[in-house]
Amino acid sequence: MKTKEMVLVAIFAALTAIGAFIRIPIPYVPITLQVFFVFMAGLILGKKLAPLSQLLYVFIGLIGIPIFTEGGGPGYILKPSFGYLLGFIAGAYVIGMLTENGELNFKRSIIAGLTGIIVIYIIGLPYLYIILNYVVGASITINKTLQIGLFTSLPGDIIKLLIVSLIAPKIYRSLQNY
Repeated sequence: MKTKEMVLVAIFAALTAIGAFIRIPIPYVPITLQVFFVFMAGLILGKKLAPLSQLLYVFIGLIGIPIFTEGGGPGYILKPSFGYLLGFIAGAYVIGMLTENGELNFKRSIIAGLTGIIVIYIIGLPYLYIILNYVVGASITINKTLQIGLFTSLPGDIIKLLIVSLIAPKIYRSLQNY
C-alpha cells in the first residue's frame, strides 16, 4: 500500500470517528454524521480502501479507544447499534465497487450511495432486532425495530447522500492530481 493510500484510509477512519460525536442522541441508534463519511470514503477511496478505512475505525473502537458514539471496547459488539458499524464496512465496499471504474459524477454517486444505504440497513436492522430482543431484553416487534432503526434515520441519510454526491466528485478529481 502506498503512503498516500495509508494516509487516506487513516483520515477516513478518523473522520468516521469524529462523525460519531456529531449526533442527535435518540435511544438505541443515535443519528450521527458517520454515514456521511462512509459515503465519502466509498466514493473517493474505492472498493479496496474504503472498507479498510471502516474496518480500521471498528478495530480501533473494539480495542478500547472510545471512538464509537457510546465509548468503545470489545463489549460494544453487544450494543444495538453495532450492526450498523459492520454495515459501514460492507456499505463502503459496495459504494466503492459501484463507482470505482468510470467517471465519478452525481448520478453514479447517488446510485452507489443508495445501494450502500440498503447494505448498511440490511446488516444493521437484523442486528438491532436480535440485540434488543435477546441481549437487552426489550422484546420489540419488527415494526418497532424499523421505526427505531430505519424510519428515524433514513431521511437524514438521504440528505447526507445528496450533499456527499455533490462534493465527492470534485474532491475525487482533486486527489487524482496528487
